Amino acid sequence: MRIIFLGDVIGRAGREGLARHLPELAAQFKPDAVIVNVENAAAGRGVTLKIAQEIMALGVDVMTTGNHVWDQKELMSSIALIPQLIRPINYPQAMPGQGFYRHTLKDGRRIMVVNVMGQLGMPMLLDDPFAAMDAFLARYPLKREADAVFVDFHAEASSEKVAMGHFLDGRVSAVIGTHTHIPTMDARLLSGGTATQTDTGMCGDYNSVIGFKKEQSLWRFTHKAQGERLVAAEGPATVCGAFIETDDATGLAKSITRIQTGAPLS
Repeated sequence: MRIIFLGDVIGRAGREGLARHLPELAAQFKPDAVIVNVENAAAGRGVTLKIAQEIMALGVDVMTTGNHVWDQKELMSSIALIPQLIRPINYPQAMPGQGFYRHTLKDGRRIMVVNVMGQLGMPMLLDDPFAAMDAFLARYPLKREADAVFVDFHAEASSEKVAMGHFLDGRVSAVIGTHTHIPTMDARLLSGGTATQTDTGMCGDYNSVIGFKKEQSLWRFTHKAQGERLVAAEGPATVCGAFIETDDATGLAKSITRIQTGAPLS
């Protein structure tokens, strides 16, 4: 199975970059499934139903989120309208939405996409992500319930992301990190056959501070005060992600390739 995953879409710049560059990436990699993290797609804070629908219309099959999933309050009541839009699986079960989605390809193969959120350094403490993934895989093991299992691990600490990769090695196809918006150079296959990357980066304007106007962030750091609400940067986007190819016989990864296209990193 051939999978494209693109990192956190940041505001209008990220959405426009996605629309501009996804067709060329699809032509290059010929993916069976396209997965995109959209938790910052609405002006850098959350995602709306309308924006999620527009992103799906670009040819995106499944959308993941993270700690900003509820920033647009309308999503509390509308997330169930798009089952392909998932929130971290380790939120309390009383929260709306689902933490996974099983997408079926035209040829009948199935990819299970799971969203889970880390605990270290995050703004809220959810249930243990390791226990949540153990429980999920006990119910939906690779090859029995899906031909590939893709995990978006939305977390702050690189140590926690690397640990999750090793924890799930041999049990899922890929564990790809999101949230920090900075692409890491460590895309690799672990010994058990799971593809990992600590953070896939973002789809947004890199002439910024993690996708937001740099002047505001610089003011905050130099004045030691909150200042104005951060605004998403609006320059040309760099689209960052990963391409993973899996073995249909085992569901494990055969290769992982970093994706970086569009505007050069500034």
